[in-house]
Amino acid sequence: MENLVVKNNIIINAPAAAVWDALINPEQTKKYMFGCKTVSDWKVGSPLLWSAMYEGKETVFVKGTIVDIVQQKLLKYTVIDPNATMADIPENYLNVTYELSGPDGEVNLTVTQDGFEGAADGEKRYQDVYNNGDGWNPILVQIKAVAESGA
Repeated sequence: MENLVVKNNIIINAPAAAVWDALINPEQTKKYMFGCKTVSDWKVGSPLLWSAMYEGKETVFVKGTIVDIVQQKLLKYTVIDPNATMADIPENYLNVTYELSGPDGEVNLTVTQDGFEGAADGEKRYQDVYNNGDGWNPILVQIKAVAESGA
């Protein structure tokens, strides 16, 4: 399998602090990540959970670990669906990286997802994320709206 990477970016007309808040604030992430809030202490090596109320109880839909974090610049974490049938082993986790660059007030937010090649169901998971070329674009549009509304 060739190197499978999904990479998208968007320009957000807001301060880096507002973009960063949209990425890590649980009340903000619920607005664009299918109702899921983030649960983490945002330190390297710490767990990151994406959870939401489902059928009357708090349910984790995605989990992972913070790999790297530089406030208002970089957020990299691993992800896996804990409800999937694949084994919960490091090889089956994918990587998600958010990079913020450019002048404050005109942030270029790039998101990259990779690690599909060695993961269980890698090709299918890639196709699900790639989404006929849209990739992360629908979510980036929503992140932009959240960050710009708070700017």
